[in-house]
Amino acid sequence: MKKIEAIIKPSKLDEVKEALNALGINGLTALDVRGFGRQKGQVETYRGSTREVSFLTKVKIEAVVSDEQLEPVVAAIIKAARTNGGKVGDGKIFVTDIVDAVRIRTGERGEAAI
Repeated sequence: MKKIEAIIKPSKLDEVKEALNALGINGLTALDVRGFGRQKGQVETYRGSTREVSFLTKVKIEAVVSDEQLEPVVAAIIKAARTNGGKVGDGKIFVTDIVDAVRIRTGERGEAAI
């Protein structure tokens, strides 16, 4: 089992969700987060006042998938989250191993729990 964490633009959340639903991924967690990467924030002008915003609003999605689902899920996230032509700030995907999963209601373990 693998845990996929993806940091994406908020405007791309619905597209990513639909792409994962099409693959049969039923469980997804989405969190509103703030941070910065290579772009180091941005400069905004509001009512004539300019200020630097160092933390940008993003969405972090998390899903646990079987090893067989990993590559199709990563490809779907990339396709759905990428802006036209791909731009700085489109996001990142992180993949980690999951040792075990337990469904609290039934006690099922492993892939049966996801």
